[in-house]
Amino acid sequence: MNTKLHAICDSQGRPIDLFVTAGQVSDYIGARTLPDGLPKIKWLLGDRGHDADRFRETLKDKGIRPGIPGRKQRKTPDKYDKRRYKRRNRIEIMFGRLKDWRRGATR
Repeated sequence: MNTKLHAICDSQGRPIDLFVTAGQVSDYIGARTLPDGLPKIKWLLGDRGHDADRFRETLKDKGIRPGIPGRKQRKTPDKYDKRRYKRRNRIEIMFGRLKDWRRGATR
């Protein structure tokens, strides 16, 4: 069985909260648990896998602007700040570091 690691990171790419879901669970279902553990933030960056109307509404209700590009199947694309979205690479770098240090973390 596979697993997925979900993370909440600060603007510097440092993990704040990590949680694991089953591998077959989609990203937006795993993202449902995110708003409960979020600190006071203005923006949330995520990839297309987190694009769900309910998730976007939950973020907007909390006063958080979603920086999530719409899925390609959407008939009307949602607007997002492309310049901010480019900063999402810090999250990818954080996951890369976790993978590099996996050997030390599992001992």
